[in-house]
Amino acid sequence: MRIQLETDLCKLFNIRFPIFLAGMAGGPGTVELVAAVSNAGGLGTLGAAYMTPSAIRKAIREIRQLTDAPFGVNLFSIQMSDKNERTKEVQRQLNQVRDHLGITHATEELVVTPDHFEEQFAVVLEEKVPVISTAFGVLPEPLMRQAKSAGMRIVTMVTTVNEAILAEQSGCDAIVAQGSEAGGHRGTFDISNHPMGANIGTFALVPQIVDCVQIPVVAAGGIMDGRGLVAALVLGAQGVQMGTRFLTAIESGAHVSYQEALLKSTEESTVITKVFSGRPARGVRNLFIKQWDASSVEPLPFPTQNTATRDIRNAAASQSNADYMSLWAGQGTRMLTSGQKAEHIVAETIQQAMSILSM
Repeated sequence: MRIQLETDLCKLFNIRFPIFLAGMAGGPGTVELVAAVSNAGGLGTLGAAYMTPSAIRKAIREIRQLTDAPFGVNLFSIQMSDKNERTKEVQRQLNQVRDHLGITHATEELVVTPDHFEEQFAVVLEEKVPVISTAFGVLPEPLMRQAKSAGMRIVTMVTTVNEAILAEQSGCDAIVAQGSEAGGHRGTFDISNHPMGANIGTFALVPQIVDCVQIPVVAAGGIMDGRGLVAALVLGAQGVQMGTRFLTAIESGAHVSYQEALLKSTEESTVITKVFSGRPARGVRNLFIKQWDASSVEPLPFPTQNTATRDIRNAAASQSNADYMSLWAGQGTRMLTSGQKAEHIVAETIQQAMSILSM
């Protein structure tokens, strides 16, 4: 078997190296980080799921001022509808945390999450972004048609073979196979069937998906360097997606306390939890997770829990208190480095991979 770094994925997405930046929503994925990865030869991706349509437009235009290379925008393909049946119970639990942080109690019995998905998509379409990627499901068929007509490349995050087949059938150009090692929210389509996400490891998931679809597969989950890239290629993937590896890059928007917690963590530090958002996500186990787990209170569903905890996460960030932040990260955190530029991370990954392949 002859493994090459210039895969069909590179040609399809017009990039030099088979490396995607994960779309990290909520702050870590800055305009500067997206542009830096694209300028380094990978595909930078803006995690725009929590951004307003106007903020997405502004960010896209700022990225274009920093790079002429292709980049993508990642959105959550899910209906943002709230379920408030148990909100009073959950807010009582959250108010104990608010007391600790010295912030105002929540008094509203209803949590309201704005649903901007179609407007977000419209902005991405209008701005002629080269690539759109989705988590939690494929683009709805009418939007898929619009994206295809505009010549956009379409990527969907998947966590099972069946999801991969559905993504291919819907018209996606490539799929990201997210193993259970991956940080943050993975793209499991239906958590009613998988309450804590479909937790198949990267090395088991990737070859099974490769065997069942014809479109390029991008491996994600625990991949931190050139060794992971080569391993993914050997398994049949045509590239990798990396998120955690860039959280401590110079261009990262991750809070300093968040980065410090990651740099102190190990492969044993992360857990999959619903307590911050109501949807399973992998992050460093901190005091918020421990206290919630001890309470036996069930989190509200996504996105209601995510909206209900936002003031707590924001206050924790303003107080540099990592105990109450959502410290999303994958299982490869021992391989993190501090103070590296994103372009150097890409270059190091490629150089290491080339060295292995030349042996």
